Amino acid sequence: MSRCPRRRLPGVLVTLLLLAAPAPVSAAAHTVAPGAVPVTVPALTNWTPGEGSYQYSGAARLVADSAPERRVADTLADDLRDAGHGDLPVVSGGARDGDIVIDVAPGRAELGQEGYELRADARLSVTGATESGAFHGTRTLLQLLAQGDRIPAGRTVDVPRYAERGVGVCACYIHISTPWLENLVRDMAYHKLNQLLLELKVKSDSHPEANTWGYYTKDEIRRLVALGDKYHVEIVPEINSPGHMDPWIENRPDLQLTDSAGNKQPNRLDITQPAAFAHYTSLIDEYAQVFTSGSWHMGADEYMLGSDFARYPQILRYAREKFGANATPQDAFIDFVNRVRTYLAGKGKELRIWNDGLTGANTVPVAQGTTVEHWLDVAVKPSRLRAQGYSLMNAAYALYLVRGGFHSDTRSLYDQSWDPRAFEGEKLASSQGVTGAKISLWPDNGRGETENEVAVAADPALRHLAQATWGDPRPDATYAGFTARAAAVGHGPGRRDLTRVPVADGTYTLRSDAVSLVADVRRTPDGYVTLRTPDGCLEVRGGRLTLNTPLQPGTAITAQGCDTANTLQRWELERSADGFRLVNAITRMTVAVTGDGRLAQYPPDQHPPAVWHLAIVR
Repeated sequence: MSRCPRRRLPGVLVTLLLLAAPAPVSAAAHTVAPGAVPVTVPALTNWTPGEGSYQYSGAARLVADSAPERRVADTLADDLRDAGHGDLPVVSGGARDGDIVIDVAPGRAELGQEGYELRADARLSVTGATESGAFHGTRTLLQLLAQGDRIPAGRTVDVPRYAERGVGVCACYIHISTPWLENLVRDMAYHKLNQLLLELKVKSDSHPEANTWGYYTKDEIRRLVALGDKYHVEIVPEINSPGHMDPWIENRPDLQLTDSAGNKQPNRLDITQPAAFAHYTSLIDEYAQVFTSGSWHMGADEYMLGSDFARYPQILRYAREKFGANATPQDAFIDFVNRVRTYLAGKGKELRIWNDGLTGANTVPVAQGTTVEHWLDVAVKPSRLRAQGYSLMNAAYALYLVRGGFHSDTRSLYDQSWDPRAFEGEKLASSQGVTGAKISLWPDNGRGETENEVAVAADPALRHLAQATWGDPRPDATYAGFTARAAAVGHGPGRRDLTRVPVADGTYTLRSDAVSLVADVRRTPDGYVTLRTPDGCLEVRGGRLTLNTPLQPGTAITAQGCDTANTLQRWELERSADGFRLVNAITRMTVAVTGDGRLAQYPPDQHPPAVWHLAIVR
């Protein structure tokens, strides 16, 4: 299994994006009986019923006095409006019946950093010891209102069991659209998940030679990070190193590890070179321009995947020169990790790594303070890492969704009452030192599924992970009961329907400034279209394949035999100011017209996309 696309051992994870799942059930079908615990995901950890109910109406006000309270109230006002609950004013001062009161009370230490108290009677109040805690309480309120405007009177004090509740997404090689990522952030927040790991490439000003396809602009990332900040989802960046570095150094042979036969390894950084460390830390500095997270993930997995240190004698020489005659090649690898951690500490950031590089064949230990995200069962078990003092996050392979490959068996995990102590290969007796858990979405077969298909597949896993990291891992006796709970609360406000096709099925003339073609446009079940011309269906084909996908800019778009299972024949009709752009559902590149009149795919900042005008053929 390989954590970074390119070389995954059978069975790693898919890219993720979530949601598009069961539609919310009608409020009438989920009226809460007197004394019953209101339905939420995660389920409330406790509920003390009261007399009567809180009745929400458009006359309600959001009462908030301090700056943190107003920020929470402003976000709630936006979400209430997006959910169709009206446009409520945010006011300060005394509350009256029908109002919603936001309270940040630092003295409420029992609520911790993210817990909250919710009280419902003639008015409704949400209290947190921190802004994050109060925010999470408003997510519960939104879920309750999704089921009806009358909330039973009562009180809950709801505190998470684990501090880190996350999702990991490899938006590397295979691009993932920013609207999809924005949907993910909103739905994560709705379910009280608080950490999104993104392995991706940001377009580099310092290293323009690395700006091959697969990157995001800095402005795109700034907008996504701002959304994460608003919704209390920390977005942690990852650039995998020293392995899986080919997206960054494929055009830098001077930094590539060279084997004893003189062969360059474009996916491996030469850790013995000072220039290699300088290159990697310069990328950290550039990412710091757009990411605000206090953590950095360097991956550090699979450095010798498909090879071994013996082919690189310079690594052993380096280790022995630095650490003595008993040093191992693995010590040079750990040394690189530790130097990155020291560099990050000087920037006020903490380091996170995957576990599989910790083979036990080292004499130099990983520096304390490094968080190990455990995904693979290797010789060094979680209990040993805990005994050595490392914080552990559970990123078990059982929680993965691999595009076109392995999908987490959420039903089985739920029935087993899975919780974050259950790592690959070992279950810990205590949760001490376990920071939490995450699901991971990885693209081993880039064309195996579209984003919209991944969203549907990931939705049950996301809700289950939210439940298992916040409270009781099995609040309902059956998995069917839990899925009904999830259906009742629906999805977070502001989520865009990315399956909506803006034109009806039919035969159209598509005209751009340079090209005209006639195509039968048909919606696919996952919300894209196929374009059948007299010569066949339009498809991206040719060039070098990465993850079974043609990801090179300039790859031709030609008519091929129509195949409903071929995801490279699926297209998004993206509205522009004066027409439509065609975006491939897998590569996420736009159709451009070359100087000689051919169709080819390009990132929109490399070649102007063709703007298409559609006219129905009668």
